[in-house]
Amino acid sequence: MTTPRLSWVESANTGLTDFPLQNLPYGVFSTAERSARAGVAIGDRIVDLQELAAAGLLPEAMQEVFAASTLNPFISLGQPAWRDVRQRLTEWLAMDAGAHAAAALRERALVPMAQARLHLPLEVTGYTDFYSSRHHAENCGRLFRSPENALPPNWLELPIGYNGRASTIVASGTPVRRPSGQRRQPGEPRPVFGPSVKLDFELEMAFVVGKPSAMSEPIPIAQAPDHLFGMVLLNDWSARDFQQWESAPLGPFNSKSFCTSISPWIVTMDALAPFRCAHPTQQPVPLDYLRQDGDGAYAIELEASIRPKGGKARFPVTRTNFRTMYWTMAQQLAHHTVSGCNVRVGDLMASGTLSGATPGSLGCLLEITKNGKEALTLPDGSTRYFLLDGDEVSIGGWCQGNGYRVGFGEVSGEVREGNDSAE
Repeated sequence: MTTPRLSWVESANTGLTDFPLQNLPYGVFSTAERSARAGVAIGDRIVDLQELAAAGLLPEAMQEVFAASTLNPFISLGQPAWRDVRQRLTEWLAMDAGAHAAAALRERALVPMAQARLHLPLEVTGYTDFYSSRHHAENCGRLFRSPENALPPNWLELPIGYNGRASTIVASGTPVRRPSGQRRQPGEPRPVFGPSVKLDFELEMAFVVGKPSAMSEPIPIAQAPDHLFGMVLLNDWSARDFQQWESAPLGPFNSKSFCTSISPWIVTMDALAPFRCAHPTQQPVPLDYLRQDGDGAYAIELEASIRPKGGKARFPVTRTNFRTMYWTMAQQLAHHTVSGCNVRVGDLMASGTLSGATPGSLGCLLEITKNGKEALTLPDGSTRYFLLDGDEVSIGGWCQGNGYRVGFGEVSGEVREGNDSAE
């Protein structure tokens, strides 16, 4: 086994940090002295990319790009620029290059993460949420359809998805207000209006589009990976009582549009490349435009936990892996554009809830409690059917390497009491 390359940033070498030299994810941060700008995570520090560009260690022409309050201008530069910056950062931060890293520049360019505020890392230009975990789809089908017809007739033929609201995507740490809307009680002829009583989390991931396409020009599946910049963790907060009532016939609307949280660090596809692996066998064999050769999945460990109101401890409630996703990201993008729909830099496309085959790997409370029929008992003795006001949900994810891990940090949000007025 080869020893992982180390950094002169000591906190990047612990083997447990999400942000070793092998990761270098991009985000947007600010401090009391620095306006929102682009940065890269390394251990417990953030590299101020604007400072490195000003010092000539990154292309000086990128100073304005890195001074922007979103990553969109940088992402728009394209894959050669992404890889050039990543290579330069790796060489500057590596232990064997430490002697060349001037102390004064280290002081200016490295910011303690604890002193920084992390922002939404990009302007989300469009948002699509897929439904690509077979275990999740089958579990939901058994709850709302029948055990014999758990999957919709088209599920094994195409990646199902819906277009969500980019306007309500928020950064990790943003509180989530309990939404109000219509729900119909069992046996009642008409719906009632009020706060959701079945508020849920959904453990998901999403990819960021880094290369645009032209309208009416589909992206061939072999070229789809070239359009991916990186990935984030995502929590698609869902009001299950609204969803069940409104989803016939057109699917999610108000039950999903009120809030979607993403992690602040975008892990690049280059950082994830060593963890690429085979995707599940697909039967029937997809149509030609969806047929993907080679490995289409990534081995990313995922975990969700709940911290009850007033508590200090987080209680893990599920653990799963992204590699189980049936439809791959390349297939999602190829299908999304096959009709002629174009994509833009900053488009976000989510996986849908990621569930595994075992009870401990279910990606939402809908599945864990069987739609409120079986209580989830937390270690403190409290029970949950769905989320209560004051509950904080956190999702983490990482790829395990030899002596290091490439992580995403986390996406978290606390449920707050909502506004039940119709005004």
